[in-house]
Amino acid sequence: MAKDASFDIASEMNKEEVKNGIQIALKELKNRFDFKGSTFDITLEGNQLVVSAEDDYKIEQVKDVLFSKLIKRNVPLKNIQFSNSEHALGGTARQKADLISGIDKDNAKKITTAIKNSKLKVKVQIQEDQLRVTGKNRDDLQKVIALVKDLDLPIDVQFTNYR
Repeated sequence: MAKDASFDIASEMNKEEVKNGIQIALKELKNRFDFKGSTFDITLEGNQLVVSAEDDYKIEQVKDVLFSKLIKRNVPLKNIQFSNSEHALGGTARQKADLISGIDKDNAKKITTAIKNSKLKVKVQIQEDQLRVTGKNRDDLQKVIALVKDLDLPIDVQFTNYR
């Protein structure tokens, strides 16, 4: 009797890589000519990223540098969701972003229904903030991976524990 093969669908963000990306971005920004004499900062507060600068234009420049450093460290940018910028006294602006880890119920249901509608012979289980897909045929599991990659999801997903 053949053993079932399985894999997990997860959405994880490595906070250590985010911290490293922030440090490298701050170091680069301090050496940039267009940021000489201006105030800016990037901080990580729990599961929130806070970018502050003199105005919205500078915030966008800081975010561009930060994103380039995060991409090099394989941090999924889809899992960083920024809110609107806030303006404070003293002419500074701040923008917060939520760092999303885990698959929420809405996205889990979307993935599950897409897999079930594909009529592949696999089982999908929702396990807290990830999904487990099991099946007897490894080819079906490969098709599920391709199907999930083609879905238009607001988060980035990874495929782990392939057995």
